[in-house]
Amino acid sequence: MSDIRIRDDRPAGRLEALGDGDEVVGRIEYFVLESPGRALVPVHTIVEPAHEGKGIAGSLARELYAISAREEIPVAPLCPYVVKWAERHPEEAPAADPELLAAAKDWLRAHPGRF
Repeated sequence: MSDIRIRDDRPAGRLEALGDGDEVVGRIEYFVLESPGRALVPVHTIVEPAHEGKGIAGSLARELYAISAREEIPVAPLCPYVVKWAERHPEEAPAADPELLAAAKDWLRAHPGRF
């Protein structure tokens, strides 16, 4: 897995795992919630079938929470994979604020074509 690097494409709302030749082998699709407070909201985690089982999804989730810590922006996960990862790694993934989670769900319902 050492040949994988992760890139945050914030304008596109993608945290991407890049393999050989900068091929995108996995990604977390997310948006930045602005109200009632800022939060990173992961919606989907996708790993290309040929790259499954290599720890890519976990590396992406870990980096998302590292970005959150560096930027002091909480994570409000809607992605089932990220929710489960956070439950398994509470030392790296603080519990989400219920108000931010509710607002993230509302945002997602208001933007049905986004994801």
